[in-house]
Amino acid sequence: MLDLVSLRRDFHMHPEVGFTEFRTASKVVEILTSLGYDVIYGQDALDGPSRRGLPAQEVLDGAYERALRDGANPAILEKMRGGYTAVIGVKKGKADGPTVAFRFDMDALPVLESKDADHFPQANGFRSRYEGNMHACAHDGHTTIGLGLAEKLADGDFSGTVKLIFQPAEEGVRGAYSIVQKGILDDVDYIFCQHLGVNVPLGEIHGGSHGLLATTKMLVHFHGVSSHAGASPEHGKNALLGAATALLNIHAITRFSSASTRINVGVLEGGTAANIIPAYAKMVVETRSETEEVNAEVEKRVRNIIASSAAMHELDYEIEVIGGAIPINYDEEMADLALEEARHVDGFHSFKKGEHNAMGSEDASFMIKRVQERGGKGTYMSIGTDLPAPHHHPKFDIQEEILPRSVELLTRIAKRLLT
Repeated sequence: MLDLVSLRRDFHMHPEVGFTEFRTASKVVEILTSLGYDVIYGQDALDGPSRRGLPAQEVLDGAYERALRDGANPAILEKMRGGYTAVIGVKKGKADGPTVAFRFDMDALPVLESKDADHFPQANGFRSRYEGNMHACAHDGHTTIGLGLAEKLADGDFSGTVKLIFQPAEEGVRGAYSIVQKGILDDVDYIFCQHLGVNVPLGEIHGGSHGLLATTKMLVHFHGVSSHAGASPEHGKNALLGAATALLNIHAITRFSSASTRINVGVLEGGTAANIIPAYAKMVVETRSETEEVNAEVEKRVRNIIASSAAMHELDYEIEVIGGAIPINYDEEMADLALEEARHVDGFHSFKKGEHNAMGSEDASFMIKRVQERGGKGTYMSIGTDLPAPHHHPKFDIQEEILPRSVELLTRIAKRLLT
C-alpha cells in the first residue's frame, strides 16, 4: 500500500519546474505500471509543436541528468528526453461504460524554499534539495493524490475506463494545451480537476470554482543595431528603447466595461553597457480577462502596440505565445455530484458550489472545454487545507491529512460514475 505522506515528501524534496519533471514523471510511470495501468507517456502523451514556454535545451539537459543522478529509471527517462514529461494512466474496467478522467499537475516553482525552523518541511527533513526550486503550490500533493487514486482503482472493479492525467507545466499555464492537442481528452465523458488550498480552509470543499481568468502570456524579442552611444548614436537602433516604448503604452491600454482585465509587463531586459546602443531587448507580457473575447481583444491591442513601437524605432520583432488559459465554466451536475460524495467523507463539514476563486488562471480550462465540446461534462474543485503562507511563498505548505481524504473523495466520484 502506498504511503501517501512519504510519497508526498519525496516529491517535495525533488521539485522540478515545467517540462523538466523527469524524476517525478518517471516515478509516476513506475507506480502506475506496478499497479497494472496502461501507461502513455513521452511523445505519445504530448503534442510537441504545441508545447508553450519550453525551457532552453541546456536547462532540459541539466534537469535530465539530475533526474538520472537522483534515481530516475533510464529506460523510462529516455522517452521523456526533450521535455516530454506528461504521463497518462489508463485502466479499463470489467465492463463497458463511460470514460472518467482526473487531472493532476506535477510541476514546481522557481522559488527558494525557507530554511526557517518553523517551516514544517525544514523542521521535518524534507525541504527542497533542488535549491531555488520549490513545491510552493501543492502540486506535490496533487501528484500524490493521483497515485493514491490509481491504487484504489487498480482492481478494475468498475464499468468503464479511468484516465489519470499527470500534467507538466501548469505554472505559466503551459502544459495542458499540448495534451489536449494530442487528443488525450477526445474520448472522455467526465473530467474532474482539483486544487488544494486556494484560500479554502481545511474541512471545506467547493464543488465548482469560477473567477479563473482567460490569459495570454507572450515573450517578445526586439532586434535593433548596436552602435557607440557617444561617437555615432545615429547609426544605432535602440531595441531597449523600443521595448520601453511598448511597455509604457501596453500599461496604458484602456479598461473594458464588459469584463475586468489585467495587463502586466513582468520582464524587460536589454543592453550590455552604458556606451552601447542596445541591439536586443526581451519583454514578457501577460493579458488577463474574465472572458475569452475581451482577453483576445486586449491581446490584439498589445500586439498592435508592439508592432508600432518596433516600427517607430526601426526594429525587427517576434512574439512567441508561451502560455495561455481560458475561463472555466463548470457543469452544475458534476459540482453537485462532487459535493454529494464529499458528504460521505470524514473530515469535510462545509460544502459550497460556485464559489468565486480569484487564484488567477488555470490551463485545466482547456481540458474541461474539450470534454464539454464533445458532449461531456466537467468541473474544477477547490479542496481546503489551511496554509501557513500563501501560494508561491517560500514558507508555503499543506496539511498532509488532506491527502487520504482527497483520495477517498476522488475514489467515490469515480465509482459513482462507473457503476
